Amino acid sequence: MNSTEPINLHKEIPLVEVVIEIPRGSFLKRGSTGELDFISPLPCPFNYGSIPAFIGLEGDLLDAVVLGPRLAAGKKVKVYAWGAVGLTDRGLYDDKLICSQHPISQWQQQLIIIFFNVYAKAKKLLNIVRGRNGPNRCEGWHKAECALARATPRNNIEWKGPTISF
Repeated sequence: MNSTEPINLHKEIPLVEVVIEIPRGSFLKRGSTGELDFISPLPCPFNYGSIPAFIGLEGDLLDAVVLGPRLAAGKKVKVYAWGAVGLTDRGLYDDKLICSQHPISQWQQQLIIIFFNVYAKAKKLLNIVRGRNGPNRCEGWHKAECALARATPRNNIEWKGPTISF
């Protein structure tokens, strides 16, 4: 074992590597390719990024939220995936892994669900302005293992960016 690798104290909880795209507190929403998607009127309440080892159902890298202190854009962190939130955007289902170094309390889980319910409504308005159709909604909390099983492992698949525009 590499001495820089964290010890997996929670063997039943997946340990994943996340690349931070949007630091906690940022107003700039960037996608996995680094392009600016939009400027938010509110700061992002947590670090947001992706897991380069997996492609999500909508054709982009699998999304991940990392709870805790602000992390720099581009930073790679190994964290536990305690759960996932399902989000439908323009009719396309997308998982968001919810990650942290420590277990997530029921209270934190409820706040995350509230955030993604509000986010889905805001994204619906943005999609209307952009002329993009389809339903938007938060699908609730799921097991991280299920989200990872739905994703496609990249293995040696070359990924050049999402197949649809966001």
